Amino acid sequence: MIFGSKSKITQEEVKKALSNVMDPDLHIDIVTLKMVSDIQIDGKKVHFRLTLTTPACPLKEKIESDCRAAIMTIPGVEEIDMVTDAQVAGKGKVSDKEPVPGIKHIIAVTSGKGGVGKTTVSINLAAALKHLGAKVGILDSDITGPNCPIMLGVGDYQPTAKENRIQPAENHGIKCMSMAFFVAKDTPLIWRGPMLDKAIRQFLRDVDWGELDYLIVDMPPGTGDAQLSMVQSTDMSGGVIVTTPQEVALLDGMKGLAMFRQMNVPVLGFIENMSYFVPPGTTERYEIFGHGGGRKMAEEYGVPFLGEVPIDIDIRKGGDTGLPIVVTNPDCEISKSFIEIAKQVAAQISIHSLQPVG
Repeated sequence: MIFGSKSKITQEEVKKALSNVMDPDLHIDIVTLKMVSDIQIDGKKVHFRLTLTTPACPLKEKIESDCRAAIMTIPGVEEIDMVTDAQVAGKGKVSDKEPVPGIKHIIAVTSGKGGVGKTTVSINLAAALKHLGAKVGILDSDITGPNCPIMLGVGDYQPTAKENRIQPAENHGIKCMSMAFFVAKDTPLIWRGPMLDKAIRQFLRDVDWGELDYLIVDMPPGTGDAQLSMVQSTDMSGGVIVTTPQEVALLDGMKGLAMFRQMNVPVLGFIENMSYFVPPGTTERYEIFGHGGGRKMAEEYGVPFLGEVPIDIDIRKGGDTGLPIVVTNPDCEISKSFIEIAKQVAAQISIHSLQPVG
């Protein structure tokens, strides 16, 4: 006769306990989201795998902590072996637009006006997502003024074809395609809308992108033909709007917001670039262009504020030399800003992709 003994811990008990753990962004439990697998019981030890919806998950530590706390409520459990990995979920087909094979999410980075550092943000956002473990590419859709190759350090790349598909450049683990690879550096492209449209569609579908979690699209400034072509060509997972604190930049940022909403592209949020300046060797903060306008606009229009990036000479140097600061110095404060922004972008992608419809 057995006195006071408890039956063996079961997988169902573990699954039930973990069903009380909610994804803080999606507000859905992690079992329903199929984030839990490989549950094994070894006496008083519980092993399981936690698969996050993105390697850039900003709430990884909280979810892991909540999982441990939930399992420890099961009588008899003394040890937990949790393996955490990530698998970016695809967007799913939400329209009749043809998806780009192998690419899970396409993110447009835009601005209402030029000169706000949109390409710098695009390159470092791509580098930050790569730093966090994602497979990333960048498409330079500014056909008439392409700058991504210089900033990524692939300005001298000569495109080749394999099995009738264009091979993208690659550096720092980031794939890249740009019109700059096909024309001389001093040759202006004076193209009308139909030619821009054809080029963008080719860059999406005739390039061998392979398997990507995120394709960052560096859009030209404004709300013209290139933006329309990109949105009409395929389903976009979302758009990011880069602005600076000046009033004129904020007003133009509103146009970008209106464009995305009119085209039914989810607005992932605002990034305020050139937010402030701290001279080297000091802690004095100068808000040269003002401050806080991007956050205020995001709050006013009910979209996320993804973060702010200060003015810093190392960002400029990195862009000029093809060595993004997130690549060369990922532990500095500037890089941490970009990495936190990347986490927020990834979280918003997960929210829009996995939130139940209807």
